[in-house]
Formats: sequence, C-alpha cells, structure tokens
Amino acid sequence: MIVDFYHLTAAPLERVLPAIAEKVLAGGGRLLVVAEEGQLARLDEQLWTYAKEAFLPHGRGNAEAQPVLLSADPAPANGATNIALADGAWREEALTFERTFYFFDSARLDEARAAWRALKARPEAEARYWKQDERGKWVQGP
Repeated sequence: MIVDFYHLTAAPLERVLPAIAEKVLAGGGRLLVVAEEGQLARLDEQLWTYAKEAFLPHGRGNAEAQPVLLSADPAPANGATNIALADGAWREEALTFERTFYFFDSARLDEARAAWRALKARPEAEARYWKQDERGKWVQGP
C-alpha cells in the first residue's frame, strides 16, 4: 500500500483535493474522501464549483453510484481502493486501501509525524511525503 502525506502549506485542501480526485478518476479508480461531518458539506460544494470547465462526479448519498464518495465513515461503500483523509485526522482504516492520500496542515503536524513513524515500521507500507516548493509545485520530500 502507498500512503502519500500531503503537507498543506501554500494551497488549501479545497484546491488540492480536486486535482487528486481527477487523477484517480482518470486512472479508472474510485475515491473515498473522509472528513468530519462538519467539513463534508463544504467539500461537497467545493467539488462542484472548483473550476468552471471541469466536472467531478461525486456525492454523499447513493454510495455505490459515486466515483468520489464523501463520507465520515472510512468504509469503501463505493468500492474505492483509494482514500483521502481530508480533515487531517489519521485513521488506521486507511491501511486497508491500496492508496491513501493524507492531507494535513501545521495544526496536525504532530499527528502526521506519529503516523509517519508508525508506517515506516511497517514493511508493507510505502510512505511518501509531499510538500509545495516556493512556486506552489508539489515535490516529494525526504
């Protein structure tokens, strides 16, 4: 399994998540986006309005039909093999997916570091750290 740690420093989640979702869908995959209940409505609206020329099929209900499912529950009700932990909280259930996108900001840095250390001790997990450079481009860190 691959776990990509995305440290949000220059761009907010609302700008980063749509690009990740588009890449997952373009590759024929499905995505489960997990966040606290209070954040889901904002993410739902953002995914509809992030770009005028783009359409990103997603929803919170009718799970089986959603290529991108927004949920507070980390269970792949839409058959997703990819999960995005969008609220900065690490969930062990993410380790049951083929690929995890873990988004966190500076407020959740200690939690992200603890998750990183735990994953580095697991031979079946490949943890990768991504950060933005001074131009806003995502680069893989050490």
